[in-house]
Amino acid sequence: MPSGPAAVASNDRRTVSVVVPVVERPEDLCDIYHEFAAPLRDAEWGFEFVFVLEPWARQLRDPLEQLAKRGEPVRVLQASRDLGETGQLKLAAASCRAELLLTLPAYHRVQADCVASLLDHVGPSTDLVIARRWPRKDSWFNRLQSRVFHRLVGLASEQPFHDIACGVRAMRRHLLDEIPLYGDFARFLPLLAVQEGFQVKEVDCAQHPRDRQTRVYSPGTYIRRVIDLLGVFFLLRFTYKPLRFFGLFGSGLSLVGGGILIVLLIQRLMGRGLADRPLLLLGILLFTLGFQVVALGLIGELIVHLNAPKKPGYRVRERV
Repeated sequence: MPSGPAAVASNDRRTVSVVVPVVERPEDLCDIYHEFAAPLRDAEWGFEFVFVLEPWARQLRDPLEQLAKRGEPVRVLQASRDLGETGQLKLAAASCRAELLLTLPAYHRVQADCVASLLDHVGPSTDLVIARRWPRKDSWFNRLQSRVFHRLVGLASEQPFHDIACGVRAMRRHLLDEIPLYGDFARFLPLLAVQEGFQVKEVDCAQHPRDRQTRVYSPGTYIRRVIDLLGVFFLLRFTYKPLRFFGLFGSGLSLVGGGILIVLLIQRLMGRGLADRPLLLLGILLFTLGFQVVALGLIGELIVHLNAPKKPGYRVRERV
């Protein structure tokens, strides 16, 4: 990486690696670099920009390489296959040179002069700082989508976050090593960080003018978001106690099925036949399915029990 006044120095404690995962709808990456590098220089932060490109974004590499040749602290990581945001963050974290990370989407979310404030909030009492676009000045439809999404997030996690999908975050690098991230769970990083015992803070940042256009996604995208929320709900509530989830659900099915069978048995004793009674099949199905669901919970409990010594369910924040 080029050495210069803004480059990351190994002996400088005010250094940051800015990670830009290029996953979807990228804007001019050189423009993003110049816009966000300026306030970091003004605040006397040493920095490097690490752009992670998916295979389809190979054509975006040349302008970034020209920046590096001109002496700018820019590096480009070209992924060999589609990794998604989660995989890109892990790939970048493994090669970043600073212990402090700043993640930026490949498109504008917040004003550039907010990033230095985010970095200043990371300290002994805060491990992860996320930007909240406030006040929101985009379309009512965007605000409605965000409100519904975060209402569902609140129901799943009981955490009062307002903009976890913003994508602008400042954090310590070891978070990405200690938090079990996979799939599309990168947008839920604040929730998983709280679950692991890290201190998370939300800071208001001015919304960027380019972030105000109305965004309508495909039906498949909304369905995937709901499925991801269900996955996060299960991980946050039942990671160490799966039998409570499967046992409750399975017991309910078995009780309903058993109740149907008891009613049918009473009717049979009173002389009513069971031939051509769909309820009989339904009762047997629900009763059997309930036992199978409970068995899944027992298998989950065995897995948690066998793996508990390898991963303690706590972390020590400070020793005095």
